[in-house]
Order: sequence, then structure tokens, then C-alpha cells
Amino acid sequence: MEHLERLKWHWRIRIKGSFWIYRNGKRRCKVNHIPLSSGQALFWHHVHITENIYGPVHLALGRPICSKEYWFVVSDEPTELKTFEAYGLRFDIEENFLDDKSNGFQLESSLIRSAKALERLCFLLSITTLYLVSQGVEVVKQGKRRWVDPHWCRGSSYLKIGWNWVKCAINKGYALITKLHLSAEPDPEPAMASKTQYEKRRNLGLIGKPINVY
Repeated sequence: MEHLERLKWHWRIRIKGSFWIYRNGKRRCKVNHIPLSSGQALFWHHVHITENIYGPVHLALGRPICSKEYWFVVSDEPTELKTFEAYGLRFDIEENFLDDKSNGFQLESSLIRSAKALERLCFLLSITTLYLVSQGVEVVKQGKRRWVDPHWCRGSSYLKIGWNWVKCAINKGYALITKLHLSAEPDPEPAMASKTQYEKRRNLGLIGKPINVY
């Protein structure tokens, strides 16, 4: 958080329930000891967190309707309902995090310490990502997804579908696309690795559901 402030970036970070919270005139407590009923949200401003008493920061606490999971989001800006919505956007790029790491490029395993070397590597991975995602999108568009992704519903990212298609193309002579194109239209087949996870993520979004604000 200190580093982001030095960069003059705004931030919203989800914290663990074990974080200590300090409020003026109140005893310190851990954030997961704050009672929240289903559909309730709390917004606390100018508080301090962690045993180092870092702050002041702003806190948004919420519990989605019909969910046992809690959201604790800390921000450098005053929090409100839109704080949850803004933080929830990260779920739209979770597939990319996975592709960069254990499901794809194994970026963290490179152990590169040089900023310039890492920058060059990320540039190459960006080009590769564009190419593989374009392959995957075209495979889905042509109705050939299940040739390389056995899930009944799309369970793999477009990058992974494109990656598998390229490998199959090498082994079986499948055709590769020759032009890179990403449509601006909504995703025709959103990824759904499991129905349980899909419902969980939809509930966490807090979008289109009533919520009580205190």
C-alpha cells in the first residue's frame, strides 16, 4: 500500500479476516469478528489496519446474499457500494492470472530478478497471449471447442483452448488462423469450470441483488 501511494495509484485490496482494525474511540478488533448479516454492508472511513497501525485507510465490509463468504476490501479512497463492484472486476481477468502462472507460462517459476529482463519476457508473453487467445476464440466460433476442451460447458480459458489447438495442429494437421482478431462483442460462451464455482462467483458479484447499507 505504501508503494502504491508512492506511485500515486488508487487501490482496492481484499484483506484477510485476521487483519486488525483500529477505529477512534473503539477497541481494536479483527475484521472477521465484526458481525455481518446476509446482504449487509459496512463502510468505515479513516481507520488503521494491521499490527503496525497503518493508515488512515477506508474499509468496505460486506456479506453477499445467500453466501457464507465475506468481502473485506481496503482502499485509499472513501468506500461505498461501488467499491465492491470495482473490486469485483478482478474476477474478469482471473483466467489470465492462471494462464500466466500454473496453467500456462509458469511466470513465477522464472525467478527473474532483473526488471528489464522481466519486462522483455512479459512483452513476449503478451504477444503470445494475443496469438493464442485469437486461436481459441476462432476455435470456439467455428464450433470446434470440444475437439480440445472436453468440458460440456467451456471450462478452459481461450488461451488454453488456443494452446491446445496449436499442439493438435502440429500433431494432426489442423488449420491455424492467419489473422489476429478479437471481437468487441460479449463473450458468447463464458468459462464455467464447475457449476458450483459459477454460482459462487455470481453471488460474490453483488450485482442485481438488494443490499442493506449501514
